[in-house]
Amino acid sequence: MSGKTVALTGATGFVGKAVLARLVEAGWQVRALARRAQQPQPGVSWIDGALDRPETLISLCEGADAALHVAGVVNAPDPAGFEAGNVTGTANMLAAAKDCGVSRFVHISSLAAREPQLSVYGASKAKAEKLVGTSLLDWTILRPPGVYGPGDTEVLEMFKMAKNGFCLLPPAGRSSWIHVDDLARLLVALLPVHEDATARLFEADDGEAGGWDHARFGRAIGWALDKRIVTFSAPRLLLNIAAWGDRLVRRENAKLTPDRASYMCHPDWVIDRSAAPPASLWTAEIGTMEGLKQTARWYKAEGWL
Repeated sequence: MSGKTVALTGATGFVGKAVLARLVEAGWQVRALARRAQQPQPGVSWIDGALDRPETLISLCEGADAALHVAGVVNAPDPAGFEAGNVTGTANMLAAAKDCGVSRFVHISSLAAREPQLSVYGASKAKAEKLVGTSLLDWTILRPPGVYGPGDTEVLEMFKMAKNGFCLLPPAGRSSWIHVDDLARLLVALLPVHEDATARLFEADDGEAGGWDHARFGRAIGWALDKRIVTFSAPRLLLNIAAWGDRLVRRENAKLTPDRASYMCHPDWVIDRSAAPPASLWTAEIGTMEGLKQTARWYKAEGWL
């Protein structure tokens, strides 16, 4: 893929960092958006800008062969925050891509978009998907499930609980998971023009048939720490109280918000296997048991646990 240039948003985030590394490894020249100054990297041109500064998105997309839109808002204090980050931000990126003649557009969404009535976050991701789907660009949308791996601060909360011998979980249900490096490989694989990826919406995971029962996933985290733990399925009311408490204590840094608690209580976040990417394009390489063990080692080495 030497000589091709991609415009990348979200490059400084958890998923974006993994994607950036894979893009460079694959030979892409990367133009990466960042709000703050970044360390120079071979193959990477950092563009000072943000999704709410449309003029900087023109600088990002100029001369690019494809755009990869990873950036998004997971937590926000109000609906306006989700609208600005996920809807308006996506609209601005699409406009910049069109203005610069970039036809290939890969957009990372979320399984939460499948049930937009459950949360403001999910509704905002669903609106962004509609913008991409009606853009007339050569688009592909990817809905990842739960993403974990070295550097993640979300699943870290579960590891911290497991270290103390327990894991508090949502009400009974199932979910799919994917290692961040497998997700990054898939996004890079989707960037070139593919007949079987054009105007397609994909859902991808670790390949675990039927996904993971919440309690089983919690025990798997305990196993990754070499601990036998007790798992508790929190009733919806308790989860909502905990969410308001987390918001009160950690404010904008809260990991469990009322909006997130709403979609966490949904019993089925398993991917639709019929929407999986074709095996000829990509298959998961990291089993979740192996990936959790790797993640636990990283957390310990970095002093996060």
